[in-house]
Amino acid sequence: MTKAGAPSAEIRQRVAALRREIEHRNYRYYILDDPELPDAEWDRLMQQLRELEETYPQLVSPESPTQRVGATPTDEFAEVRHRIPMLSLDNAFTEDDLKNFDRRVRERLSIDGDVEYSAEPKLDGLAISVIYERGVLVRAATRGDGTTGEDVTTNVRTIRSVPLHLRGDAPKLLEARGEVFMPMAGFERLNADAAKKGNKVFANPRNAAAGSLRQLDPSITAQRPLDIFFYSVGAVEGLKLPSSHSVTLDLLKCFGLRVSPEVRRVRGASGCLKYYADINRRRSRLKYQIDGVVYKVDSIIAQRELGFVSRAPRWAIAHKFPAEEALTVLRDVEFQVGRTGALTPVARLEPAFVGGVTVSNATLHNMDEVRRKDVRIGDTVVVRRAGDVIPEVARVLLDRRPKDSHEIRLPRRCPVCNSTVKRDAEAAVARCTGGYRCSAQRKERLRHYASRRALDIEGVGEKLVDQLVEAAVVESPADLYLLDLAMLSDLDRMGPKSAENILAALQRSKNTTLARFLFGLGIRDVGEATAAALARHFGDIDSLMAADVEAVRQVQDIGPVIAAHIIEFFADPNNREVIDRLRRVGVHWPMAKTNSGLTQPLLGMTFVLTGSLASMAREEAEDALRALGAKASGSVSKKTSYVIAGRDAGSKLRKAEGLGVPVLDEDALKKILSSQRPP
Repeated sequence: MTKAGAPSAEIRQRVAALRREIEHRNYRYYILDDPELPDAEWDRLMQQLRELEETYPQLVSPESPTQRVGATPTDEFAEVRHRIPMLSLDNAFTEDDLKNFDRRVRERLSIDGDVEYSAEPKLDGLAISVIYERGVLVRAATRGDGTTGEDVTTNVRTIRSVPLHLRGDAPKLLEARGEVFMPMAGFERLNADAAKKGNKVFANPRNAAAGSLRQLDPSITAQRPLDIFFYSVGAVEGLKLPSSHSVTLDLLKCFGLRVSPEVRRVRGASGCLKYYADINRRRSRLKYQIDGVVYKVDSIIAQRELGFVSRAPRWAIAHKFPAEEALTVLRDVEFQVGRTGALTPVARLEPAFVGGVTVSNATLHNMDEVRRKDVRIGDTVVVRRAGDVIPEVARVLLDRRPKDSHEIRLPRRCPVCNSTVKRDAEAAVARCTGGYRCSAQRKERLRHYASRRALDIEGVGEKLVDQLVEAAVVESPADLYLLDLAMLSDLDRMGPKSAENILAALQRSKNTTLARFLFGLGIRDVGEATAAALARHFGDIDSLMAADVEAVRQVQDIGPVIAAHIIEFFADPNNREVIDRLRRVGVHWPMAKTNSGLTQPLLGMTFVLTGSLASMAREEAEDALRALGAKASGSVSKKTSYVIAGRDAGSKLRKAEGLGVPVLDEDALKKILSSQRPP
């Protein structure tokens, strides 16, 4: 079409009217499931808009419905750091698991009656964050590791059920979180078309959705039948959110965001189980694949009180459907060596299709499980898979056992480094004693050392570590700091810019904390919380390395088993050498405050925080209290020293008042933290 001059006011109004009309029709079709026009009429409106935009290209904008496929292909996805982490959920596999979850919720909230939950199907797709600024879609990112995801904005724009503009009076910023999935009908059409063309078909809708969303060319994504349901909000500015999760979902619908039509409010564990049974009965009739149900405490105030544990909220849980199973033959067993030397028997199977995935390997957990299930090479076995859980050998069909089957034996020597395999009489796990001398342990330890929650060395991941170890360039974490530009640039698929970024990340990681360093060492059974407790108690690593078992047992929440593991780690000359070398290459940390003297004025006190704080996150306040020696608890009892009550404080405040526990406000908390003195 011939390009024209400047568009008249009438043309501008016509373009704006067409865009509003198309967005309205999309809203009726995708959100309300109530299309007002036949597809041919929708196509006619789109064609009119395209013709006007071709004639007047100056009117084209990224928010136009015609631009859902407008970006050029990229070479890679940029990283996006989530303002608020996208947490994973704990799982419930049985009715007892669900009832225990409900019991914990009621106990922490001090509620005698039923808790109200919001329930909805758990989609088997890809979690996504979509950010709108003043109602306009500006960014979309995958969940990634929960803290950092991939920028897939151009691809998400191609999903027609994702509005480019929010409806109504949109806030300054709204982060909507949802699940991108592929409906079953679309998945079947996609695979049928791929088979017809001789192309590779997808194993299941989840893989198809993930693969489609991560296409570097958005025009390919646009051809895939992707859909989305939004299930929560993240960062919000300029909007006061409702006091319940279910009403928040209603608000998302008002903004034009698609929410599952199966969302229901239920009461107590019995209501959850009734909903679960109903969805499970109708599962095969749904238009999309699900693998369970998600329950969330409906009250937002209660959610804040419950808080988080590790990387999952205490106020939500995923109730998985029963695992899918298949019969196959166990052909061989290999032993994999983990970070702490643990040998895990892995079954090599005749490939079997289980839960939408072809499975050829399955875990046998440990030798006690092998003996308990009486698993032998050559057996016909039942393989079970539940969602993303690693497939496992569930049981053996003894009546099909062949005469030439033979027992699985624990190797006396490590299959990787030939070091002695040791198994304590009372332990279920056997371990390679090679430590850093074992390349398998070396790889896992290096990955752990560089991981985000340890030394956080960006770019040092699985593939790079594999290359460095296999090339005999790196044997311990200290060797990472001896890498230079030439050494890194010689590696496969490593350009100069990437090498420079890794060297910069290594340099940054030298300045760390004692808690992160201890966690990064990979001491058996020492997680982040234990590493932080050790750092607070001893203050420096030399005092910790000189401690005996009894001294380590003085640390809060450390028992005899973990204490023995810590002593054993520091007694190993190889581990001490690694620590000395890390110091020599410049890894350092400030002296941590110890549990002695004035640096721990709150030692022996227990604080409970309830409600939301204006000046800091509740987790941040709890960490600050712990640094002064206090214990931060999630429940109020007669032993509680003080309750800190923020905005919208709920049942914990009432319980504290009933028990006569002293209650402080946020200003009093800030005085405690700034003066480092008891109240």
